[in-house]
Amino acid sequence: MVNKGDSKKESKTNVVKKVLITQPRPEGERSPYFELAKKHDIELHFHPFIKVDSIPAKEFRKQKIEITNYTAVIFTSRHAIDNFFRACDEMKTNISQDTKYFCITEAVALYLQKFILYRKRKVFYGADGSNKSLFDVINKHKDNEKFLYPCSESFDSEITNWLKDHHCEYATPVLYRIVSNDIKEVIAKNFDVICLFTPGGVRSLLENFPEFQQNGTRIGVFGANTHKAAEEAGLTLHIKAPQPLAPSMVSALEIYLTSLKKK
Repeated sequence: MVNKGDSKKESKTNVVKKVLITQPRPEGERSPYFELAKKHDIELHFHPFIKVDSIPAKEFRKQKIEITNYTAVIFTSRHAIDNFFRACDEMKTNISQDTKYFCITEAVALYLQKFILYRKRKVFYGADGSNKSLFDVINKHKDNEKFLYPCSESFDSEITNWLKDHHCEYATPVLYRIVSNDIKEVIAKNFDVICLFTPGGVRSLLENFPEFQQNGTRIGVFGANTHKAAEEAGLTLHIKAPQPLAPSMVSALEIYLTSLKKK
């Protein structure tokens, strides 16, 4: 896959035997990923392309952002949710029950259930996982809210630019760092499909393999920001989620693998 001139793989574009999911292996054996693997007789491999280093509360305090001064929180990933509530716990900060949460996708919104009583809070999410759909939701509430956008050091400037252009009061607490994993041995196994879930995962691929060439390898992406990062990196995309008929990567893979059998 990283070698030039892999004509054998090019000639078997309808064959998928090995799929790399660039996330941790699901706990237990009831994951829909495993049902997918059994149904389509494929090998699934799980290996995170990134790791998240949390910024401790002592370091966060230097940013001089008072979380309780804000009435709404924007979440674009599960990492952001994990580290936001971790920081609140470390600093013994109580979040108001009236806080509103604006999430990039429904999957991210549902992840909030780990930390809040979901039905008793005000949770909103974009229709299709794009920044535009997120902005459409925020726009309905922006006049009465002060926004926190918890993020890593490489945050999405499109979001902060939108908040600035629409005269929103906001802060960007940096709560974690995205670090690339060493994936050289993993990629050497030659996968038919690689599924990427974050812009950091795309960056990790290119940092490990600066001269990466697909040579027939199919690329799947989850989320508009990952889609954008992958296209900017020159990757050809074959599987995209979320979409109306494919809200998850599992469902997007299901549609793709089923379509191959019809060819």
